[in-house]
Amino acid sequence: MPDRTRPDWWKSAVIYQIYPKSFADTTGSGQGDLAGITAHLDYIRDLGADLIWLSPVYLSPQKDNGYDVADFRTIDPRYGTMEDFRRLVRSAGDRSMGIVMDMVLNHTSSVHPWFQDALTGGEHRDFYIWSDTDDGSVSVFGDPAWTWSPEAGRYYYGSFSPHQPDLNWQNRRVRQAVFAAMRFWLEAGVAGFRLDAVPYISKDLACGRRCQGPDLHAYLREMRSALGPEVVLLGEDTEADLEDALIYTEPGGSELNMIFEFGIEDYDRRGGDKWHTKPLDLPGLKAHLARWQEGLEGRGWMTLFLTNHDMPRIVSRWGNEGRWHTQSATMLATAAYLLRGTPVIYQGEELGMTNTKMPLGAYDDLESVNYIRAQKKAGADPDQIAAALYGSSRDNARTPMQWTPGPAAGFTTGQPWLPVNKNAEWINVQSEEEDPASVLHYYRRLLTLRRRPVFTDGHFELEAAEDPHVFAYVRSLGSERIRIECNFSGSPKPSPFGEDQGRLLLGNYEGSSDLLRPYEARVISLTQAG
Repeated sequence: MPDRTRPDWWKSAVIYQIYPKSFADTTGSGQGDLAGITAHLDYIRDLGADLIWLSPVYLSPQKDNGYDVADFRTIDPRYGTMEDFRRLVRSAGDRSMGIVMDMVLNHTSSVHPWFQDALTGGEHRDFYIWSDTDDGSVSVFGDPAWTWSPEAGRYYYGSFSPHQPDLNWQNRRVRQAVFAAMRFWLEAGVAGFRLDAVPYISKDLACGRRCQGPDLHAYLREMRSALGPEVVLLGEDTEADLEDALIYTEPGGSELNMIFEFGIEDYDRRGGDKWHTKPLDLPGLKAHLARWQEGLEGRGWMTLFLTNHDMPRIVSRWGNEGRWHTQSATMLATAAYLLRGTPVIYQGEELGMTNTKMPLGAYDDLESVNYIRAQKKAGADPDQIAAALYGSSRDNARTPMQWTPGPAAGFTTGQPWLPVNKNAEWINVQSEEEDPASVLHYYRRLLTLRRRPVFTDGHFELEAAEDPHVFAYVRSLGSERIRIECNFSGSPKPSPFGEDQGRLLLGNYEGSSDLLRPYEARVISLTQAG
């Protein structure tokens, strides 16, 4: 476990992200709940987690699966009660784990009492952004960004959808209300917050929704001051560059502890379009990661992640769903989680869960539903729409957690809210617990290994930058040197280091080989004493 007497203990922590709606259902409703999370805390602890990040469990009409918040201080009854939440916090604490809430900063639901009051010109009118005209801009999910309100007689702004009107962070009362809601959860015992869509809270609407306004960092410093230095804050910025990250996460800690950086998303997309993919550009990805590893050293901090609730499953994306499933899942984890940063493991990733083929009518994600509607309107072939969704839909990460090979994968006794992946018959916790060579057991060994200070504090050095198949790097601290080699291809490849010298600390194959075998990962100590 991290040394919590260190003010930066979170650097050596492991975070496990839970999508509560899909984790574990104890009532037969077909949707996960807080009691289901509490029932599986030993599993999460045994994986090696120190913090559990919960996607939103606030009261919500679920237009965007909880990211449309109707009350920041109320647990949605579908997940349980406030006492269920307190029990979860206590039970996690008993296992030396903390809870991180997902705080939606940019917007509320359109049914939030603040917005309902604003529509009638009440005291919350200036909590939102209004205009007499519509400039034609488009939201993140493809809807018009400006929505006409007959009650207000004006347009209101929504960066993501009409169901999610943006808060006006220029209004000090808005900031105070949000900070007060965050303190409510701190008083309930949470360790910190993952901050959703951070850069959107400060806007420059004159140049569109993607233009960051001038007050973002002032708002975050105000938040830090209101919450205190000990609160763990993880910020999501899908378009952050290295300079942004350095401001967010400077060692002084006046803003965030760490940043989610999404540049890795660009190396298998055609023209930045998430719905049209291409083979992974590994040299480009390596150069990007090296820039961040080198640029943040001693100056800032980032999270390390392979997927989350907004991304497709990484094995389907960069790995292999068939013969090399186990090898590719474990190789990808090795490549990612021995870099410098705080690992964020998304539920089911530690099993090697994959994308899911679903009928078009089964998709629930707002972005995916809007995509289907737009493509059908444009006359696209249904098979092409289905292929794009299979590769890129956010619902791929939201299918139920696969606990057993039994009915509904042990997720529920009822009808699951999203279809269970058919491969749950062999990719599931029960089966992988019984197999010492499984993805699950490898993740446990890997996350134990990365507790070594060399992986938290050590220097990063990229090797063979232009190799199109192998990602290799060295981590070093003092006299300790550890080499990581990962073959991203389904065929044997030569090691960029030549003849093997050193002691194998971890690998996803038995025995040795002159070549890196398909999707092989090797972690080798180069230190004389081993």
